[in-house]
Amino acid sequence: MDIGTITVLIVFAMAGLLMLGVPLAFVSGAIAVVLAVSQFGLNALFIVGSRTADFLDSFALIAVPMFVIMASFMEKSGVARDLYRAFHVWTGRLRGGTGVVTIFVAVILGATTGIIGGEIVLLGLIALPQMLKLGYDRKLAIGIITAGGSLGTMIPPSIILIFYGLTAEVSISHLFLATLVPGLMLAGFYTAYVLIRCRIQPSLGPALGPEEATMPLGEKLALFKGVALPMAVAAGVLISIYAGFASITESAALGAFGAGLATWARGVFTLQLLREVLVQALRTCGMVFWLVFGTNALIGVYNLMGGIAFAGEVLSGASDNPAVILAIMVGVFILLGFFIDWIGILFLTMPIFLPVLSALGYDPIWFGIVFNLSMQIAYLTPPFGPACFYLKGAAPEGVTLQDIFAAQWPFIGLQIVALIIVILWPGLSLWLPRLVYG
Repeated sequence: MDIGTITVLIVFAMAGLLMLGVPLAFVSGAIAVVLAVSQFGLNALFIVGSRTADFLDSFALIAVPMFVIMASFMEKSGVARDLYRAFHVWTGRLRGGTGVVTIFVAVILGATTGIIGGEIVLLGLIALPQMLKLGYDRKLAIGIITAGGSLGTMIPPSIILIFYGLTAEVSISHLFLATLVPGLMLAGFYTAYVLIRCRIQPSLGPALGPEEATMPLGEKLALFKGVALPMAVAAGVLISIYAGFASITESAALGAFGAGLATWARGVFTLQLLREVLVQALRTCGMVFWLVFGTNALIGVYNLMGGIAFAGEVLSGASDNPAVILAIMVGVFILLGFFIDWIGILFLTMPIFLPVLSALGYDPIWFGIVFNLSMQIAYLTPPFGPACFYLKGAAPEGVTLQDIFAAQWPFIGLQIVALIIVILWPGLSLWLPRLVYG
């Protein structure tokens, strides 16, 4: 059987199993085992194990559970609640101000947690009821939570970019710097949209009530007391990475330890909380690593069969115009984002796309940001739309999944605009790494 036919069968097998509800990790792993045995015999099962072991044998990969532990401490110690309260009271009589603060807090949480599910759930529990209580338009409030909460992957430290850096074999520190400007730009688009909508239609985003709007300055400043140390920990992690004081892994470990100390300083550290933090980290990393196992095994076997070279030739032969090939890659990212998670998209596509990308002369650091922005769109688009399902689990009674999906389209439009800008002007994401590292 030729490799083209096998490729078609793999696509149909994956689509069929995913529609039956089989998790992607087991879909890709099972297909890898079947291909290995059918094409190379039982001894080929060693390929499946060695492929996974080679990827996991990376010191930088330790940063993932460390950042997850840091995020879990920040989430469970009440930092998000206090942070939202500290900034929320400064909006005064600004219409849409609470929505803007929610986006701003989402950016800060992205620097302290970076876990999309946790951010959206936290904002759904803290900010969404407050906006609805103030009389915000339901769709606008929901869109602010899901879009703002998804910014965590665009603000370093980003787990997506750690895995991309390991796959593409590029500097994770460079990727962290490269995503900063596009991430803040996207947050700026959301902020401008909220303010403009509320300026045109003031009823969409009412201002604070008189009690909060007139709070004395001393009381407002006092609210920052509870979040100063956790914010210092997050800032210290990023500074240690960018200044070269520590590697990504060392900075992540310091961040996890610092977050634990900050939790203790807030007086909420208990053995039960520590247990919950470690269990959450184990579950999060277990889910991600199972996906890594399955997709890595499939790509390894497919590569031995000549599949990656075949797919690369098909992609390269699609057009003589590099821009068209790039558009196809981005289209594949967005299309797959309708059905599977980012980790599966990353490991299934990058071994094929990166060699073609290199031959076309594109910068892999910049392409990592293009991928990251594409995943922002995937977070919000149905039927998969993980951000929507995360919020549904935390939303107040009466907020339906249909309401949540309907609220996404203006923000998806803003994401597409940001993606086009980064594609047309690569320097937007590359100038900061070049400025810092030369």
